Amino acid sequence: MVRKTEKKIIYTVGSAARSQDDFLKVLKDRRVQTLVDVRRFPTSKYEHFKRENLDAFLFSSGIEYVYMGGELGGFRKGGYEAHVKTKEYKQAVKSLEKLAKKRTAVIMCCEKLPSGCHRRYISRGLKKLGWKVVDII
Repeated sequence: MVRKTEKKIIYTVGSAARSQDDFLKVLKDRRVQTLVDVRRFPTSKYEHFKRENLDAFLFSSGIEYVYMGGELGGFRKGGYEAHVKTKEYKQAVKSLEKLAKKRTAVIMCCEKLPSGCHRRYISRGLKKLGWKVVDII
């Protein structure tokens, strides 16, 4: 009997207005080990989602924090669709895949729904590469 290889899963999440406890719960429920922050500007009106605070509370919860907003963040001159065609973007996706193959990962930005966020472009590209992308709403 030939066994089908299972697709690797990667999650996406928006920080939105979640409490710190709720945010950690949704990550822990999915056994997330690495959070990849793809916010171009990693700050928030919610203190716990500012980069330095997010990194600290994730670390204390056993979750690795990786910032990739420089390479994968939104707000691009010419639009995000143009950015996905760049060498920088393609290399960043390879790095993201490498991380996600080793540990259960989630891509995070601030928008609650991926339809209103550049995460949808990252997700679309990952799906083309054979990933199963699950949006945590």
